[in-house]
Amino acid sequence: MTSASTEAPAIHGSHHDRSGLGGHPAGMTTLFFTEMWERFSYYGMRAILMLYMVAPLASGGLAINTREAGTIYGVYTMMVYMTSIPGGIIADRILGARLSVLVGGIIIALGHFSLAIRDLPFFYGGLILIVVGTGLLKPNISTMLGGLYDKNDERRDSGFSIFYMGINIGAAMAPLVCGYFAQSEQFKSLLVKCHIDINSCWHFGFAAAGVGMLLGLTQYVVHGNRLKNVGGKPVKVQVNKAGDQSDTAADTPAVSTPLTREEWRRLGAIGVLFFFSMLFWAVYEQGGSSLNLFADRLTRNEIFGMSFPSSWLQTIPAVYCIVLAPIFSAFWIKLGDKQPSSPAKFTYGLLFLALGIGLMVPAAMVAASGKVSALWLVFAYLLMVIGEMCLSPVGLSTVTKLAPTRLCSSIMGLWFLSMAFGNMLAGYLSGFFDEKALNTLMILFGSMGIAGLLATGILAALTPMVRRLMGTIR
Repeated sequence: MTSASTEAPAIHGSHHDRSGLGGHPAGMTTLFFTEMWERFSYYGMRAILMLYMVAPLASGGLAINTREAGTIYGVYTMMVYMTSIPGGIIADRILGARLSVLVGGIIIALGHFSLAIRDLPFFYGGLILIVVGTGLLKPNISTMLGGLYDKNDERRDSGFSIFYMGINIGAAMAPLVCGYFAQSEQFKSLLVKCHIDINSCWHFGFAAAGVGMLLGLTQYVVHGNRLKNVGGKPVKVQVNKAGDQSDTAADTPAVSTPLTREEWRRLGAIGVLFFFSMLFWAVYEQGGSSLNLFADRLTRNEIFGMSFPSSWLQTIPAVYCIVLAPIFSAFWIKLGDKQPSSPAKFTYGLLFLALGIGLMVPAAMVAASGKVSALWLVFAYLLMVIGEMCLSPVGLSTVTKLAPTRLCSSIMGLWFLSMAFGNMLAGYLSGFFDEKALNTLMILFGSMGIAGLLATGILAALTPMVRRLMGTIR
């Protein structure tokens, strides 16, 4: 017999390890802090990106009109997630998830430091580097987290919720730090005292994002031994002419192994949830685009008589996630096998999202009489984040449960396409923002609210079918 070699991802979790945060595997702690700092870098840059693009040249911005800036924002955020597909394939076939995360983080840091250079080619080059690096890091860090748990481990959804809290700790710190450098009058005064061009403030904000990514990479390398059992490089398995594997690798399925009927059904369930995830992110990502502009142009950004940078409002959703993540984590564990199914949780997520964006309709009406209280955004973000907690960490967990182990990184990359398309649509919709045409704003926010309610009803009707496709997995 002749034989040929194929590649299979070596992902073998420490399924009985309880030495990490909250009784979870120790590797979860390492991934928690890696993702926390990576998200610090991403959301710090994101908090000021749209504002930087539309700011006039006299203020150090790019003076791009809102429609074009929204398109750039949408394409960029879409590509951040679209590159998750090649990133997942590279991990499955060549590097393995663990090394892919390291290489991706290095490229991301280079991208942020490129944005810190005041030259248009470095601006676009930096965005491209961040896109490429995130494509390598994002799907593979989630894959490794899933590899730490058995498929039916009741800690799994809880672990992803804690992981999600790490994401949002980074996202909460980022606008405060990067926004301070980019927009605060105090830092601008410091630049004047140091005889530095005041318009370079934006680029100090981008540089701060790069420093955050370097901190994440440092702890990832230092504590990398906690991940030695997951995310390794693909191993070669021998396959004879009949398609049988050799005895030496009988426990490792070939990537090339055909999908079973049950696996196809589970992928069908992922496909249905994919569509609703896309709709969710199209609305939710208004937080970095149209709602960010609303905060900058139509909101009184002050507390107790003291003004603050508009980008600081970007920290509110992340703070909500930090507070709500452990609550939802404990809630799912308490419910145990009585907790709602994944599609049911998605349905609740869409409902709260619709209520949150719908709250911006009366906010736009009030803005006709002048700038509105920041409390409108505070409450809108609360409802939207409740929806996020029902959908986003659950979606990641569900993919790792339903996807065939040998294709987990690749399927996770495909899952991030839902976020990619959602972000692209979000950027397109944000291009209709016009603070001088408040009727248009009411239609914009109202349409998204109605679409969210319709999606809620449709998914509720489809939930029994999706549960059948999922089989024994909830």
